[in-house]
Amino acid sequence: VQLQASGGGLVQTGGSLRLSCAASGNIFRINVMGWYRQAPGKERELVSDMSSGGSTEYADSVKGRFTISRDNARKTVYLQMDNLKPEDTAVYYCNVKYLRTSVWGQGTLVTVSS
Repeated sequence: VQLQASGGGLVQTGGSLRLSCAASGNIFRINVMGWYRQAPGKERELVSDMSSGGSTEYADSVKGRFTISRDNARKTVYLQMDNLKPEDTAVYYCNVKYLRTSVWGQGTLVTVSS
């Protein structure tokens, strides 16, 4: 199983970006798809995830600004990020969980300039 993330980049404060992450490989059913981020000098943290049933979880710092969605047929998860702030600057990693396996994408850099 491989994950291919895209959509990172440089944006000004208040701007928007949309991250995408597509899973490929022999996966019958993905339980959870989500996004984590790691800023310089900080630990990796959960940004948002979504279960196969549609339940979502968001970090308090992104509630009301970020929206997660997924396309099960395409095995793709998206993260719409609006009203971006400099503190959102980080490498964003997608993650999928299925059976007892957790798979990480390669990371995509998001930089928000003030």
